[in-house]
Amino acid sequence: MNPRAVRTVRFLLTGLGNVGVPLLEILQSRASLLMERYRLELLPVGVADSGGAAVSPHGLDVAAVLAAKRAKSSVASLPVVGRPGMSGQALVREVKADLLLEATPTSLKDGQPGLDITRDALLRGMPAVLASKGPLVLGYQELAAMSDLGSPGRPPLRFSGAAGAAMPLVSLGRRDLALGRLGRFEGVLNNTSHLLLCRMAEGRTYEAALAEAQALGIAEADPSLDVDGWDTASKLVILANAVMRVPTTLKDVAVTGMRGVTRAELDAARAKGGQVLLLARAEPLADGRWEWSVRPTAVDASHPLARLGAMEMGAVFRSDLHGVNTIINAEQGARGTGAAMLKDVLEIFPD
Repeated sequence: MNPRAVRTVRFLLTGLGNVGVPLLEILQSRASLLMERYRLELLPVGVADSGGAAVSPHGLDVAAVLAAKRAKSSVASLPVVGRPGMSGQALVREVKADLLLEATPTSLKDGQPGLDITRDALLRGMPAVLASKGPLVLGYQELAAMSDLGSPGRPPLRFSGAAGAAMPLVSLGRRDLALGRLGRFEGVLNNTSHLLLCRMAEGRTYEAALAEAQALGIAEADPSLDVDGWDTASKLVILANAVMRVPTTLKDVAVTGMRGVTRAELDAARAKGGQVLLLARAEPLADGRWEWSVRPTAVDASHPLARLGAMEMGAVFRSDLHGVNTIINAEQGARGTGAAMLKDVLEIFPD
């Protein structure tokens, strides 16, 4: 028997949609491994969805929470523990916990409700792990200053899943390429738009390809965020702030979506052994500034991402110390985002 004491981390989860539910499923299936390998128990004491919350200081029954969501019901309907009308922000303000997992739907207009939820958690001294991009896109500098990213001793803030789902872009760029001077970054950061471009290159219609992405559960609730480039731009802004360490907003990114890509362009790229990618690019300029863009880009066979599969995302970091580092991930959808969140949890609570 491992002599290390068992650690119980009581957590709150805000958002029980495409990310929150798979996250709980992973926790349910890997609870014994967490205990065996890390002597760690992750105990949900509060969860919130659009209809309310469920709260229990002794720990919620994950199976019951998942059953409610599969039945298309709010967790507020659960007997005894249900709290109809209780918001995620009220949950964070009123329930004692050791950790916030934030997975509410992204808003690129005001970052809400995730921005206020995260603010309140950090103000209470609670570590926060985010899947939601909105708070980071619109409030990164503020949230970083409130956390350990701004000053040691403050509550940790982590967000691997918000920037690249299962691709470890933040940890690779921020930690593994430390002390290197970063050069051009390029990435395919949105699987829906890439799947559409690949299927259209195969002769499928835009509508049929989008229907496939929606059936797979990888498309945003508003698919215009995918196809018009705003989801990709959001992830680029997060990487700009967290990895390149350059204060950046969406207004700084030149964004062109994929709707205007023609079959002729797709065919021409394939004839050269490449393809058309909706490519995020960060380019350092001679005067120290950076140029940020998202646009359809034809790459030939020599490009590191030229052979990216329809269900893959990828990125290329260039560094004067570390050379060219390419990472490709076979997209795991929301499950990959949930896995990234748990990786962040293990960084906050190491064994």
